[in-house]
Amino acid sequence: MTTEEEIVRKLRTLPVEKQRRVPAFVEHLHAEETLPPPWRTLKGIWSGFGVDVSEEDIVTARQEIWGGFPHREEGVAGLSSR
Repeated sequence: MTTEEEIVRKLRTLPVEKQRRVPAFVEHLHAEETLPPPWRTLKGIWSGFGVDVSEEDIVTARQEIWGGFPHREEGVAGLSSR
C-alpha cells in the first residue's frame, strides 16, 4: 500500500468534521517547508564582526551598570524589609 493510499484509507475512517480539518493540516505542513531558518545564537550573530567579549569585560560592565544600585542589606527608602 502506498503512502497516499494509506492516508486516504485512514481519512475515510474519520468523522466528516475531522476530514474537513485535513486540508488545513496539509497546508500547515507545506508552510513548515517555507519557514525562515531559525535564529542563530547571539554569539553566532556577532562572530563575523571581530567582537571579542571576555569574562572580565562582562564583570566590568555589570559593575558599572549595577554599582550604584542599593543592595538588599542597605534597603530602599520607603520600603520595609521583610
